[in-house]
Amino acid sequence: MFLISHRGNINGPDPLIENNPRYIDKCISLGYDVEVDVWFLNGDVFTGHDYPQYKVSIDYLKNSKFWCHCKNIEALHILLKEDVHCFYHKTDDVTLTSRGYIWTYPKKRLMEGSVCVLPELGFDGLLKKCAGICSDYIGNYK
Repeated sequence: MFLISHRGNINGPDPLIENNPRYIDKCISLGYDVEVDVWFLNGDVFTGHDYPQYKVSIDYLKNSKFWCHCKNIEALHILLKEDVHCFYHKTDDVTLTSRGYIWTYPKKRLMEGSVCVLPELGFDGLLKKCAGICSDYIGNYK
């Protein structure tokens, strides 16, 4: 099962450093995958939740541990062209990642092989049948 840190968080949200490449790298060094928020603006790629915050390279995002949540359609377009594992959604019940995983919005019905996002907010189904869990508290699942 994939254990996916939400924005680099392991033991709870930390909005001041979420999506910071150093925070993400530390999380990966501990063995977790990471959901990273990605923007494409004026020819550059950034991480950051509410706005483009940390400039990064496409090569940085090609890490097999990344699940890139494209925050604008331009990011989706460029990451798909570069074969980066990514997805785009706003409030859909589910979306499909570029690697074929069903990314399930919090509190929505889980399917076998899907990714449960933020189970701490609630979910409908069995976590043990999921392909992965994405949580701010991913340390609780190790």
